[in-house]
Amino acid sequence: METVYIVAAKRTAIGSFGQSLKGYSAVQLGEIVVNELFYENPSLKEEVDEILIGNVFKHGLKGNPARQIGIQTGLPITSSAATIDMQCASGLAAMIQGFNNIRSGQSDVIVAGGIESMTNVPHLSLDSRWGKRLGDPRMVDALFHDGLTCAIENYHMGVTAENLVSRYGITREKQDEYALESQRKAMKAIEAGNFTEEIVPVPGLQKGTYFSTDEHPRSTSLEKLSSLKSAFKSEGSVTAGNASGLNDGAAALLLVSESAIKRLDIKPLAKIVATSICGVQPSMMGIGPVPAVLQALDKAELEINDMDLFEINEAFASQVLAVDMELNIPKEKLNVNGGAIALGHPVGASGARIMVTLLHELKRRGLEKGIGSLCVGGGQGAAAIIEIVY
Repeated sequence: METVYIVAAKRTAIGSFGQSLKGYSAVQLGEIVVNELFYENPSLKEEVDEILIGNVFKHGLKGNPARQIGIQTGLPITSSAATIDMQCASGLAAMIQGFNNIRSGQSDVIVAGGIESMTNVPHLSLDSRWGKRLGDPRMVDALFHDGLTCAIENYHMGVTAENLVSRYGITREKQDEYALESQRKAMKAIEAGNFTEEIVPVPGLQKGTYFSTDEHPRSTSLEKLSSLKSAFKSEGSVTAGNASGLNDGAAALLLVSESAIKRLDIKPLAKIVATSICGVQPSMMGIGPVPAVLQALDKAELEINDMDLFEINEAFASQVLAVDMELNIPKEKLNVNGGAIALGHPVGASGARIMVTLLHELKRRGLEKGIGSLCVGGGQGAAAIIEIVY
């Protein structure tokens, strides 16, 4: 089996719903990030065998966004392309598929990532194809119909977060405290420039301007958070303040086999140690990272304490708290620069985004091993362990 290395890892800054990235399609954001992967190794572009891109809301983007990105960025016409939908873990699923394809010898160089523009997701008319004889045509919001609503349980993902609240006895106060800490860590990281190396500036709406700072983090307080109404159940505790937002962004990684690393004399950033994808009950989808993390650690013959950093996607505060209750992650190692509650959750991109952020933060701190994981709508979990190469 080939060892798989990460040679480059980049992302856009994350845009808020209807804000700075409104004028870009998900495909265009992907093109910007993928182009940047080859900045330090331009000759690698002609070596690419595959491009794998996660994307949940493909509506209106035309066929196979991954192929569009590959062609527009000048990847070899002979390279293959696949767009992957695994809900919130789509971007990580792309990386995992790339990892497996290289390990098996199918490919040597793969672009893997995720894209999403939740801002530009359309409304759909589901009963207009053959005409509507009587009554008003039915319109649905694709954001809810094809992403934010569980296709199996037929209720909002926020209800699955409430299910974890009930099962694990998680208080509203604990959720709001966690959300506040995520916001504070993210704002501190931005002010310190911790994300500078991983972010690719996107040309702004005004000539000569660039969007290069995550815009979703906001200054708040426990008082403000505690005043918000529950969003999904009348007597619930999950709110807009302790859940992730609707966002836009893209992230990508350049994966290269050990054989190609030696042949092309390239210095890698990190290697992928192990990956895992597991299923859980759809009604408890938020607990998915627990079996995924444990399975990845088992494959790598490692333990929780062997990890220097953890990136657990923050779909909801209650979800991360439930995962932590099972895994007992040291607080100082978990989402050290904040997570999706503060930074945002462009769903198709988030799986790749957390791996990009994890890699750069491990390197910035001079650490070695880290694991990234996400819960997945429909009841799954995905995880990957990486190790920095110094």
